[in-house]
Amino acid sequence: MRKRFESCNLANQLEALGHGLTVIEPGRFPTVPLPGYSEIALAATPWRVPDLIEAADADAVHIATEGPLGLAARGHLVRAKIPFTTSLHTKFPEYVHERTRIPLSFGYRFLRWFHRPGECTLVTTSSHRRELEARGFEHLRVWGRGVDTSRFRPLARRVVRRRPRLLYVGRVAVEKNIEAFLSLPVDADKVVVGDGPHRADYQRRFPEAEWCGYRYGEALVQSYADADAFVFPSVTDTFGLVMLEAMACGTPVAAFPVTGPGDVVRDGVNGALDEDIGRAVERALDVSRQSCRDFALASDWRAVAERFLRALPTG
Repeated sequence: MRKRFESCNLANQLEALGHGLTVIEPGRFPTVPLPGYSEIALAATPWRVPDLIEAADADAVHIATEGPLGLAARGHLVRAKIPFTTSLHTKFPEYVHERTRIPLSFGYRFLRWFHRPGECTLVTTSSHRRELEARGFEHLRVWGRGVDTSRFRPLARRVVRRRPRLLYVGRVAVEKNIEAFLSLPVDADKVVVGDGPHRADYQRRFPEAEWCGYRYGEALVQSYADADAFVFPSVTDTFGLVMLEAMACGTPVAAFPVTGPGDVVRDGVNGALDEDIGRAVERALDVSRQSCRDFALASDWRAVAERFLRALPTG
């Protein structure tokens, strides 16, 4: 769902810059749920992709993910000798390893194979690029991520509470390390916005947290803006757009000093980083909310779209 929302932001900016585009995504196909992760829909008829690519008659082609549609597109483009670019958004091998214990080397071997024929591979941060280069990836370019600061914005007036309100937004899954947030020994209210395969287990073990499920639109914006700190416990994300959304609403971020947060969080400016996430929360609570908002205002989707266009094949 979030990846589709990000794609809409990019698509809107590309159209505003005068470019037409065709998006081939799972919503155009009958789908089946990913085994063990029913929230993720997989296209059931990916063999239609080559015909859709040919019908689009595009000047440039970009593959956004490595799923069934991406595999079908890659196969066709390689056979037809059509140049294309790719993007790598997540630490997929780490996610698979957390769930199945399949060695990381297997996952990275697949990713190198998948992305190697592309003219270049777009990644979200400089630190992720360095990690991938160390694993043998080539032709990497950083394009970043943006945030819609007109949609995500501070509240005109916030409720004053007796104790802090800490927020997590995202999938409730083991690879998100959400237990590090839920088990924090702090005098604060913990709020979880999102759902996922491990929600029932975590909700049973941590009943004191407020479990909100998915929130959208103004309800999601209010959740961000009403929090005193946003806790991002993941150590496997390559970026974490939710951090920028929180900052745009004036909410500082507490996170581990790893890929993703290390590229976005500026200690004392828009949050705090620490190997001890509890200490990060303590320091984040002292950060200026206006400083967080100012940082987010400098992150613009149009700049992301322009970097995307510069990466496309020109031949």
